[in-house]
Amino acid sequence: MRLLECKGVVKRFGGLYALRGVDLHVDDGEIVGIIGPNGSGKTTLFNVISGTFPPTAGIVKFRGVDITGLKPHEICRLGIARTFQIPKPFPRMTVYENIFAAAFFGRSDRRDRKSIEEDVKDILWKVGLSTKSSTIALNLTVFEQRMLEVARALSTRPKLLLLDEVMAGLNPKETVECAKLVQGLREEGITIMIIEHNMRAVMGLSDRIIVLNEGTKIAEGEPKEVCRDLNVIRAYLGEDYVGS
Repeated sequence: MRLLECKGVVKRFGGLYALRGVDLHVDDGEIVGIIGPNGSGKTTLFNVISGTFPPTAGIVKFRGVDITGLKPHEICRLGIARTFQIPKPFPRMTVYENIFAAAFFGRSDRRDRKSIEEDVKDILWKVGLSTKSSTIALNLTVFEQRMLEVARALSTRPKLLLLDEVMAGLNPKETVECAKLVQGLREEGITIMIIEHNMRAVMGLSDRIIVLNEGTKIAEGEPKEVCRDLNVIRAYLGEDYVGS
């Protein structure tokens, strides 16, 4: 089943094109990696899908329904959640309070307090933050803050989870733990799009890779195919490396 479709998506900021007619799809149950050099439009794509920015042109469909131009909270309640490159918790609230607040405002069934409380406890265990439930978010490590980002997104019960550089700044052990979490979420039925600069991690996790450069999709396919694509090599390493 096709879960997400983007058709001809353009995002322009004044005279600057951040996205140039991007077409893509994500099928139910996939892990799709989004890669590309810095400034290629990856996070802008997530911002458009999640409603942070309306597209200048083009259409975004989720589960066959046109969601183009809907507000972020409306899209979230339909089943799309996202994390941010820089974690954005409520710094003076506890870990538990952060997750509960995200669930309360991000879920369509937010009035069911008991269900939310049960979900928060389950999510705390799932992301390894059970012992940090009462910790103020400001006092968490980088890894713990990234897990809190994921936890808050999960609390909204997403069908599609957008992970934006969730492994950035993590050490090798933490990266492995994060990758296992992502794989586990897919096994639970959550479809995932992941932006990542850790090539080994994203190639190992993804069923399919989409490559952006200067706002344009330049390649798409299985990880091994994408690694050999000359356009991808050119975008990352420059013309001198093509054919060498």
